[in-house]
Parts: sequence; C-alpha cells; structure tokens
Amino acid sequence: MSKTIEDLRAVLFDALEGVKSGTLSVEKAKCISELSQVMVNSARVEVENAKVTGKKSGAFLEPKQELPNGITGTTIHKIR
Repeated sequence: MSKTIEDLRAVLFDALEGVKSGTLSVEKAKCISELSQVMVNSARVEVENAKVTGKKSGAFLEPKQELPNGITGTTIHKIR
C-alpha cells in the first residue's frame, strides 16, 4: 500500500461504505478513523516543524524536485 493522503481518503471512504452496507462494524470503522486521525496529526506536526525549522522535506513531506532550466512548474494528471 502506498502512503499518500489519497490512499488514506480511499480507506476512509471504503470504511464509510462498509458501515453503510453493513459489511464493516461501527467498532472497526471507529478504529480506522482514530488511526487515520493519528496519521493526520503526525503530518500536521511535521508541517509545523518544517515551518519553524525551514525544512523542505521530511517523512510525510516529499522533497521538492529541482526543475530543469526554463521549466517553471509541472501538472500531474491522474486517470481514474
């Protein structure tokens, strides 16, 4: 499993659908929710630390890639 915010959202939406359909217990959904909140809070702390220390990357933050001369930005398109 990849570890991106999109993956976390997918797990949460799957849990929501599971509770709605009755295939996932509310207790398990609460556990998923609590663990997700811990991950979000950890990322929040890392972002705040990066602001204070001036770091550009960390465990949750991907390092900024240098662009070739003349390239000012990128756009990533995803096919779903």
